[in-house]
Parts: sequence; structure tokens; C-alpha cells
Amino acid sequence: MSLLTEAREWPETEGRPRRAGVSSFGISGTNAHVLIEEPPASPEPAARPDAPSGAVPWIVTGKDEKAVRDQAERLYRFVESKPDLAAADVAYSLATGRALLDRGAVVLGESRADLLKNLAALAGSADGEKVPSVVGTPTARTGRIAFLLTGQGAQRLGMGRELYESSAVFRAALDEVCAHLDPLLVRPVKWVLFAPDRSADATLIDQTAFTQAALFAVEVALFRLFAHYGVRPDYLLGHSLGEVTAAHVAGVLDLAEACVLVAERGRLMQAAREGGAMASIQAAEDDVRESLLPYGERRVAVAGVNGPRATVISGDEDAVEEIMASWRAQGTSVKRLSVSHAFHSPHMEEILDEFREIVSELHLKAPEIPIVSNVTGVLATDEELTSADYWVRHIRGTVRFHDGVRYLESEGVSDFLELGPDGVLTALAGACLSEPTGVLVPALRRGRPEWETVASTLALLRLRGATPDWTRVFPSARSVELPTYAFQHERYWLDGPDTPLDAKGLGLSPAQHPLLGAAVGLADRDSHVFTGSVSLRTHGWLAEHAVNDTVLMPGTALVELAVRAGEQVGAGLLAELLLSAPLVLPERGGVQLQVVVGEPEDGGRRTVEIYSRPEQGTQAGEGPWTLNARGTLAPAEAADGE
Repeated sequence: MSLLTEAREWPETEGRPRRAGVSSFGISGTNAHVLIEEPPASPEPAARPDAPSGAVPWIVTGKDEKAVRDQAERLYRFVESKPDLAAADVAYSLATGRALLDRGAVVLGESRADLLKNLAALAGSADGEKVPSVVGTPTARTGRIAFLLTGQGAQRLGMGRELYESSAVFRAALDEVCAHLDPLLVRPVKWVLFAPDRSADATLIDQTAFTQAALFAVEVALFRLFAHYGVRPDYLLGHSLGEVTAAHVAGVLDLAEACVLVAERGRLMQAAREGGAMASIQAAEDDVRESLLPYGERRVAVAGVNGPRATVISGDEDAVEEIMASWRAQGTSVKRLSVSHAFHSPHMEEILDEFREIVSELHLKAPEIPIVSNVTGVLATDEELTSADYWVRHIRGTVRFHDGVRYLESEGVSDFLELGPDGVLTALAGACLSEPTGVLVPALRRGRPEWETVASTLALLRLRGATPDWTRVFPSARSVELPTYAFQHERYWLDGPDTPLDAKGLGLSPAQHPLLGAAVGLADRDSHVFTGSVSLRTHGWLAEHAVNDTVLMPGTALVELAVRAGEQVGAGLLAELLLSAPLVLPERGGVQLQVVVGEPEDGGRRTVEIYSRPEQGTQAGEGPWTLNARGTLAPAEAADGE
């Protein structure tokens, strides 16, 4: 038995001490590593309350885009006039006290002044115009929500740092994951994840073992943050490592064993043979597979299908380069991926037996949240997720992300939230969908403040009908009175008649009736004439009474004319009315009316006659009159004596 001991120092990094390491090799073929280190030189920052400390969302909705702009203008004037009104109170009240109308927008700002500025920009925008710090979406929730969990390749230094410093929930979740991962790695995860730029630790973020551990830690912490806010998925779909994260948050693996799987998976994949490469080709899967046939199954394989024309190949570096050149010569866009090994290819086969042994020792359970499988592209069964063989196939086989998104679409998923460091999977998913969907939104974005993306995501999900717990988003906010809805002032009434001439100025008496304009009593006897004019333009409702496309004055209207005339002369009881000719209304022009009430006879009864003639082509005193109805009027009290 031989013993080789090596002492070494890790490079000093900013704010962290040198680490003395002792490694022992050659004891019965087992490698043992002992790391001795000092604690961090300075205490880690204390987390602030869980509220979007860097960004506040104001949700504005309306029937259409113009209504949204009008509502934004009304809200701007209201808030500007109340300088003591807190931005968080407005945000809370908008999110919890307003109905969701057809169109919605989220106005983001770090301060009250920023929010007002961005609100004014929205109010002054045109239809379809993009406004900085404003995002919008149709509000009608048509389906379910799925969480997408990112895989290797999206990692970046410092991902999650702002949330770690400001959110107690995110911080506690990340710390808990790292407490399980750190004993399994040669460097603490957070030392790598939050390492200073260009430091020795910073370079480790792209080493597979640390990449997968860091992504897993951040994704689990994001899942717990959104769960804390009351946002939970109907489905989970990961991408390679992302499915391992999905398995943990769905309950297939507890945290301790999930961390074992992540650490061992990353270690073994990094230990696979070198000399591999991966490339993305903008072509359909079947066409790409055909181009791989000359190279055989042992040299290169399809590693992932990310869209209808987004296929990833993986295998021997020389074979991958030749295939890329061939596709490039055909005018197809190709891109070599920045990876250290040929993942999801024959290069992984030499590690599969050891990986199977590791997974076999874990306690796998049925998921509590449905998981869509990378291996099959459909819903994973309980038997698959609890089988070591499934996870071996998962590490070697093709990642069928495109099929998974299409399956989710078929199951009624309309909204997608990506938990990861950037909008990688949301961009891919958009190309996979057969029809436009609700929102495809990442929880974090490279180059964007992390609280801003979290706050906008919560607000967009609210617009889509989700119900975040806003008391946790704004724990100190209170409900305040806000301006009422900015109704769109559109005229829906039919045009009324032209303003009539003043009857008194013509020596007549007003008839005070919509169909009669004036009344006159004859000078030499107790008779009365009531006049008026009707047309389809001035009385549009008459058009609804048509027989064989001919518009007629309803008989009830003639009864109304007779009764009204009788009331004017004290004989408001219509004893009888005989219709003698229909009163036809022409398509153009109007009809003159006369209601003639005769002198009183026995018992106060009077005759009543209704005449009409077309206005078109007639002058005053010209044209024949048509008798449309004749009847008898009686005083109202006569009804008691009969």
C-alpha cells in the first residue's frame, strides 16, 4: 500500500482567506480529500423583509388599449395630487381591489417619482407602442400554468445575488440547499456562485459539478420564493438538470438526497471522457438525424430537440465539426455550444453504471406535482420517476423539450414561468407552441435588477388570473381609495329628432308628445287639430315594425295618438278606433300627421280622426291626406257610468 500526500494552497480571492488543502491518494484505490479553511472574514448581509425593495408594480387594466391609457392618465393625476400616498399602498390596492378587464399593463418603478414618470409615458403612448418599464398582456386566463426549470448553459456568475441580499425567504432556501451541497463539493457553492469577477472561484461556475449545483440551488430557492407568494404550478417541465430540480420540488426526492443526486451527477458528467463537443443546428430533428447516419451511433447523437427547427447534436469533436460545416454549407445557421463535454451522447455511457448504483440507493417517491418527462416528451409516470433506470436514460438520452412544451399546450397550459438565471427556456418554448399563448416570462433576466423581474412576473401572472398573496409581497401595505374607472365615452343612443320650432312662436300650443309637435283649437267651434311629423331618421325605433320590408306605423302608436289628443281636450277615454288604411313610412323623408278631434256631442263624446300624407314633394296645403283611423273619444268619468 502506498500513500501520497500533497499539500496545496488555493489562490486568495477578494474578501476570503487562503485555504489550506491536504489531499491523500492511493489508499486501496480510494481518493480522500481533506479541506481545512477559515470562516468568511466578514459576516454575510442581513436579509430585508420580503417585498420588492427595488421595484414596485402598478397594475392598470381597461377594455382596450385606449382605456388602459386613459386609466393610466387618471391614476397619474390622482396619485400626483396626493404626495403622501405610498407607492406600495397604490400597488397593493391596484392588485387586490380592481377587476381584470380585457387589456392590462404593469408599470414598474423603484420610487414614487419613477412610477409616476412611467405612468405618464404609458398614458401618452400610442396603440402598440412599447414603453420603457411597462409590460402588458391580454388578461383573459385561458388555461393552466407551468414552471420551466433551466438546465446547464444558462448559468452566470452572481445569479440570485440581489435576491439573496434582500429576501429572507430566498436567502433561507439557498442557505438550506447549500448546507446539503457543500459537504459534497470541494468548494462551497456560494463561494463560487457569488465570487468576484475574474477571481479563481469565478472560473469554477462553468465547471459542470459547480454549474449544476449552483443552478439547482438557485432554482429551488426561486421555487420556494414564488410558493411563498402563493404562485404554484399545475405542471413542471425541466431541461436536463432542470428535471432533477423538478423532481425535488415535486417531492420525488427530499432535499438531502436531491443534493446527493445533483452533486454525483455533476461529478460523473464532468469525469466523462474528453474530446467531445456539442452544437445547435437550426433544422428539424429528422433532417439532422439523417445527416448523422454516416458517423454511426457511437460517435455522435441528437442530444436535444428544443424546437421544431432547433436540434442539438453531441459527440466526438471532429464529427461534430464536420457536421456543422456540412450544414453551414447549405446555408443553415449552426452554433457550437460552450461546454466541456459531450452531454447526452455516447460519451456518457462509461459513467452510467456508477450513476445507476448511486440512484438505486436513493428513496424515490411519486411526485406531488405532475412532471413532463425529457425522455418521453409526455407526462412522466410514477413508475418512471421512481426508477433508477429512468434517470440513467435521462442522463444519456435526447432531451425532448419541444415535445414536452407541445404536450403542455395540449393539456391546456397557457402561461409559462421559467425558474432560472435568464429567459432561455421561455425563448425556446415560444417557438414550440402552435398558437400564441398568454405569458412566457422568466423569473430572472441577465442584466436586469432581480427584484424588478420578480415584481413584474408576479404582476403579469396576476393579469393572467393568478392570485398571488399580495399581503406577503407588500407586508406593510394598506388598501387605499383609488380613482374610479375611466369609462370610454362613446355614443350608443340613436339620433333624436331635430329640435322643433317653438310652437308658441307660431301661434300654436305645444302638444308635449314625441309624435305630435303642436295643437290648435279652431276659432269658430270647439274642435282641435294636432299636428306632427315622423320619419325613420327622427324616430328610428319605428324601423323595427316592418311587414315584408315595408315599415308601418304600429296600430298601438295610432291608439297612443288618439288617446293623447283626447287627454288634451278632456276626453281621454278611447271608446273605439277603426283602422281604415295603413300608415306607411318611406325609406327617405317623413310623413305629416294630423289628429282631428271633433266637437263634443251627447255625454261629452267626440269623434277622432287620424290623417297622414308624405312630406316628400309636397308644400304647405298641397297633396292629398289619407284617413288612417277613425274613432270615438269619451270623458274618463264616462267609464264609471257605462
